[in-house]
Amino acid sequence: MDNRAQVREFLASRRARITPGQAGLPAYGGNRRVKGLRREEVALLAGVSIDYYIRMERGDLAGASEAVLDGVANALQLDEAEREHLQALARSARPTTARHPRPGPATVRPVIQQVLDAITEAPAWIRNARHDILAMNTLARALYSPVLDSAVAGATARRAANTTRFIYLDPAARAFFIDYDRVAADAAAMLRLEAGRDPHDKALITLVGELSTQSELFRQHWAAHNVKFHRTGRKRLRHPAVGELDLDFEAMELPSEPGLCLNVYTAGAGTPAADGLKLLASWAATRAIDNASALDPQDAR
Repeated sequence: MDNRAQVREFLASRRARITPGQAGLPAYGGNRRVKGLRREEVALLAGVSIDYYIRMERGDLAGASEAVLDGVANALQLDEAEREHLQALARSARPTTARHPRPGPATVRPVIQQVLDAITEAPAWIRNARHDILAMNTLARALYSPVLDSAVAGATARRAANTTRFIYLDPAARAFFIDYDRVAADAAAMLRLEAGRDPHDKALITLVGELSTQSELFRQHWAAHNVKFHRTGRKRLRHPAVGELDLDFEAMELPSEPGLCLNVYTAGAGTPAADGLKLLASWAATRAIDNASALDPQDAR
């Protein structure tokens, strides 16, 4: 991905969303020709010259120091994810730094699968930064069965099942994710964050290209240049077998497997969602028996 274009569009989009009043500046007159702050106003707030900031917004972050980046981040009122994104874009622009981060593994070690299987009362799975599902426990396979069974997003001989591909390319996603609009926006923002970290990830470039070609909604979200962490929160799902589930999620990076993330969904004791997970476990067990029977030649006689 073009680092200069990412820098240019990200900075311009962040500048456009802030009014002089929000930045603590007087708004002279009512005929401002730009949406949000002017470049000279950002430069003033960041403590850099207007020429230097213009060069930055044209895509050149190669020589920007940490102090300058912090100044620009403060001027543009960036949140934590946006600050990390700006820092990542700057690192990628520096010729003296490694520009090809090591991609996460395509499979997980057996001990990681053992950990997942030991979690018996909550859906748990491992994904990479591109949202490929690499490993799951039984409840996770049951919970995300619409994704795994999807004709466009499910696993094939050549690629893993991918939740973002499901969100944007499978109409069933609108029924599965109750808060579909937010989920779709968040998925694109998470991929945009990863694109800043590793703009040379060929698999990510291919995925973004596929989604951009086939989904107008993805193109809109991608062009917004929003970025987001996905660490904790609530996920509301409408499972085809057990109905609505209002779950808490935690997403935890694995120090032993850089680039991989453990996702766990839970429900408070005594809640309808907790009862739903028990029903899901029963459904998963029945489904496993049915699948095993279908494959057992003794049962076919």
